[in-house]
This record gives sequence, structure tokens and C-alpha cells, in this order.
Amino acid sequence: MTDDLRAAADRVIAALAGPGAQVRADQLAAVRALVQERGRVLVVQATGWGKSAVYWIAARALRDGGAGPVLVVSPLLALMRDQVAAAARAGLHAVTLNSANVEDWHAIEQDVRTGRVDVLLVSPERLANPRFTQTVLAPLLPALGLLVIDEAHCISSWGHDFRPDYQRIARLLLAVPQLPVLATTATANRRVTDDVAAQLGAATVVQRGQLARDSLQLSVVAGLDPLQRYGWVDAALRTLPGSGIVYVLTVAESERLAGFLTARGHRVAAYSGRLDATARERIEDALRANELDAVVATSALGMGYDKPDLAFCLHVGSPASPVDYYQQIGRAGRALDTAVVVLLPGAGDERIWDYFASASIPDPDHADRVRNVLADAAGPLSVPALESATGVRRGRLELLLKVLAVDGATERTADGWVGTGRPWAYDHDRYAALRASRRAEAELMRAYAHGAGCLEGFLRRALDDDVPDDYRCGRCSVCTGTLPADLPSQPPPEAVVAARDFLRGLDVVLEPRKVWASGMPERRGRIAAGLALEPGRAIAYADDPAWPDLTRLTAAGAPDADPPDWLGTAGVAVLTRWRTQWPARPTVVVPVPSARRPRLVRGVAEQVAAVGRLPLRDLLEVTGPAPDEGLSPAARARALAGRFRLAAPVPPGAVVLLVDDVWRTGWTMTVAGALLRESGAAAVLPFALRQQP
Repeated sequence: MTDDLRAAADRVIAALAGPGAQVRADQLAAVRALVQERGRVLVVQATGWGKSAVYWIAARALRDGGAGPVLVVSPLLALMRDQVAAAARAGLHAVTLNSANVEDWHAIEQDVRTGRVDVLLVSPERLANPRFTQTVLAPLLPALGLLVIDEAHCISSWGHDFRPDYQRIARLLLAVPQLPVLATTATANRRVTDDVAAQLGAATVVQRGQLARDSLQLSVVAGLDPLQRYGWVDAALRTLPGSGIVYVLTVAESERLAGFLTARGHRVAAYSGRLDATARERIEDALRANELDAVVATSALGMGYDKPDLAFCLHVGSPASPVDYYQQIGRAGRALDTAVVVLLPGAGDERIWDYFASASIPDPDHADRVRNVLADAAGPLSVPALESATGVRRGRLELLLKVLAVDGATERTADGWVGTGRPWAYDHDRYAALRASRRAEAELMRAYAHGAGCLEGFLRRALDDDVPDDYRCGRCSVCTGTLPADLPSQPPPEAVVAARDFLRGLDVVLEPRKVWASGMPERRGRIAAGLALEPGRAIAYADDPAWPDLTRLTAAGAPDADPPDWLGTAGVAVLTRWRTQWPARPTVVVPVPSARRPRLVRGVAEQVAAVGRLPLRDLLEVTGPAPDEGLSPAARARALAGRFRLAAPVPPGAVVLLVDDVWRTGWTMTVAGALLRESGAAAVLPFALRQQP
């Protein structure tokens, strides 16, 4: 180790960790491999070990020695903000290109090209931007002094948070010869570690330590229904010290639970990928300053968020794998002797796991459709155009395009997506192995959630830490038989009732479609005001915990039946809250002629009509088979066009309350409502039992 490198290390570590802080031997070994040997290093160490210190020391030493700028690929804005601040403390000028500073991109790119920037931080998604790769990355690559890949488990398709855009790193960046590369992660078992190391190259130096931390006091509270879990969290926040994170599995759940906890007097905020960058930063900062008791978050708040004194981490619902779970709870207790970690598993968790697992694996039929459409296109196609032409739903289509791009079959240009003409075949063996791996991870998570042995030992083995089979931590709820910090084993009944009442009082607003889907016969462009629906209402959204029986009644494959009395009462309660926003009081109730649940839909319409003393009229009828449930919204709209026709004249000037069981894409009521408006209705108010995402 040269004196210059040691001096740079001492200077940087003092700036990052304070006077008297010492660089550890393993950190110095990683830096030496990067700076002196110009090699590639994979560091797999627990959160709080000091992985970022390695790349700031290396960056400082390389820049002092005249090397080019450092490129850091990082997945989250929160992580980038922390890294920019850390780089400044190390005496490095770091900048980032992200969605929150679009107006500064041109100036930043100029500074990068002219050498005034020491460190450029970008997201992996930025590597998919044609303008960035051509105007910024291409000229920068030959001069790079170091490449840093943060959260490198995302490179591996075996990783818990695999992202196709990360695969571009291997194709665009790792192919540059003699480029030192540092890859870091806190959550990679040996299979993921080996996969990432292989992608970095045969000579990669791997540093791997014990990943689990003793400061996490692990517990499981099993057997609670959804409302009981809400009540339990309410009670827990009244006893837990400090501030923390409450993780949930979906965006809708984050908003519902945060709303309930706020109504119960807690200082909380909902956090998900749906928020813009400014809102996310505001919530992160408020939690860091202990201005919030908790943030109710999806996995969008995870990698890179740095609050050393985070006192607890609760999970309402299980993540799909122990590694994924550990990545999230690893936010807690970094600078505390003990942090409380509690899992509240739910009966519906596995259905959510299945959805996200299948979304990241390409459907070969969908892939063929996309490739064929692109091959026949006269030029680049936008995602909406591809969605319309292929019938593949938007979320799955966007992920599929990324996977195909990584495999070289598609390419994103400034004007849209094009096919490359390169051959592509579905890799059956690879994806079968990936599915098997995820099934095995899910089985491990089920065992953890049922408390099948010491919880800490279980996580350590899942992370491939070296622990014996009979390991017992002596701290977790399985080892002690108790919960920490006076936490309740059961929620107070009053809190459960409050959760039910709160959720049943929420309004689920159905936003009307504003533009006709492409390719619809005789329907083009914006939906005219004279044909559009009014904003509508539903009783419940998705798997609303306040309405489990309603979820079962309207679930895919559920048998048709007459509605129970409580459903009419629930519908009337929604209509009573809604009536202050009606353009006019309904004059007639019209059921949508349902192919799946005619008895349920007509029965609810009868209940509502009876209470409101309104006439019920079967004004609509349908022809032909119902559209397939797997169609994209645009394809569904085309399939519905022309399927409805009038069964009886519409009363002139009628204000129609249009009733259906489920609102998913909104096209059923949009098409039916336009027909009613064309035939004389003054307004159509859509009312559904449940809105599905």
C-alpha cells in the first residue's frame, strides 16, 4: 500500500466518519485492487459495513492520480442524494442525472464532458436512454477512471430485485477493457454472488462477509386477519420508541394503512413509487429528522435509504423471499444496539408474490407478438401503440421490451421502439430454473412466517452465512416465546373496529376514460363531453381488507349469486356520500348486462333502486362472447365496441346510475355509457362493487 493511497484513505475516512475513524484492512484491500491493480472487485457486506467508503477512497485516489471521472450506477434517488453528500465530504464534485433535475441536464452534461465533474451518478434506466448513451456515455467511456455498480445483486436474474436495465451494464460498460469496476451489495446469497462475479470477469476479487446483524430483534406475529393487522400496527406504534418503517406489499395498501394510522393520531406518511421525486425526498427527510413516527412504504423505500437510528421495521405482509425481507429490515438498527423487527404475514401474500414473479419472466407468446409487430412496422413505435397492436397490458409490455432489449431483439430509439432483426428464442431452461428458484424462496419465506425455528438462524442460512443448523440467537420471538418492547400479541378489539369503520368510509373514485383506444371502429381521439361518463364510485378497491366477503363475491371464477342484504346497505352508504357531487340526482338505475354475474349485478341494481325509489330499466343488451380477461385495455375496448345495443328506448334527459360488478379497465362502462348518452341520457354515473388494479 503506497503512502499516497494510505493518505487518501485516511483523509476520506475522516471526512466520512469523523476524526479518529480508521480504515479497516479489508476496505484497504478492496481499494488497492481497484487503484493499484486496476482490477474488478465485488464487495458483499452487511449494511453499515462501509461499502461506500471503498468507492470514495478509490475515487479520491484515482482522481488525485490523474485518472478520469467515476461513473456510479445507483438504483434510487434517495441513494443518489446520500452519495452526492458523501462525495462532497470526501472532496469530490459529484452530480446526478435524474428525473428531479431535468432542467439541469444540459449544464451537467457539459461539465461532465469538460472534466469539471469527479463523479457522475446515474440510474440503470438512464443507460436505456438513446440520447444519454450517444451524447454523454459514449465519449465518456474511454476516459472513465472507475465504474461503481451499487446494489449489484440487481444484475443477477437470481437476485431478489432483478432489473432488466441493470443487464445493460454488462453490455455497455463491463466490456470496456482495463476499466476498474467495483460492485457492492448487502443482500446476495452465494448463488447471486457467484453470478455477479462471473459477469464482472474471471479475475474478480470477491470480498464476502457475514450479512446478518445482531442488532435486529426478530419477531413474527402470525394468524391475524387484515383488519387485525391494522389494529396491531396502531397499538404497536403507541409503544415502540423512535421512528421506523412499516412495509406493505402494494401501493393501495400503503395509502389505506397510512390513512388509518393518521386518523388514529399517528404521524405517518405513505411512500411508494407512485410519488414524484420531490414528495419522496420530503418524506425521507421528515423520517430522518424524526418528524414522522413511521413511513408506510412499499419496497420503493429500501435500498440506500440511510437513517442509522431507524428504531423499528414492521411488515404487514411477507415479501417473497428471505433475502428480499432482509434487504428491507437491514434499514433498521445500523447505529443502535437493538432495533425491533416484526413480520405480520397475511393469507393473501402468496397471490401477490405470484403476480410479481410472473411479471418479470417474459411470456413467449407476448414476445413473439411484439417482435412481429415491430418487424412489420414502418418505423419506431411508442409503448401505447405497441400495447394497442399486441394486446399486451402496459406494465408487462414495458418490462418485456426491456428484457428483449437486453437480449438484443429490440432497441429503444429517440422516437420509440424498433426490432433489431436478431434472432430471439425463449430460454426454457433458464426461466424454468428461475421459477424453481423463486418457488424455493417462497417456501423458505412460508417457513419463516410460521416460526419454524430460530428466526435469526433462519435468515442467516438463507443469506448463506456460516451458521450451524441448531443455531439459536436467544433473542427472537421463537427463541424467547415473547415479543419485545411490550408489543401486543393480539390487537385491541377497539382498534380493529376502528380499522373496519375507517376503511368502509373511504371513497373509491372511478376516473372516466378521456381518450378512445386506438383502432376502435368509429371512435377516435378524445371522448366528447356529450359521450363521456361522470366520475364514478366503487364500494371497494382491490383486496380491500374491510370487505373480504365482497372480494370473494367478485373474484375471478367466483360463482354468480343473488347479492346478500349487506351488499345493498354498503352500496347505499357509498351513494349517500357521493350524492353531494352528482351533477343531478339519478332518475333511472340500469344494470350492465353481465356475462359473468347477471344475478349479482341485477340484484344490486334492484337493491339500490328500491332504496332510492328509482325505476330500474334493462336498457342494454349484449351480443357475442365476453372479451378475454387477459386482454390489454386497448384490445378490450376494441372487443367491446359494437357489443352493446339498446334493448329499450332511453328516457330523454335521463340521469343514469349504471351498475356493474367490477371496474378494471373502465371500458365496459365507457362503451355502454357512450351508447346511452348518444340515445338521449343527460349523464351516466358509473357504480361498481369493486375496482381492480
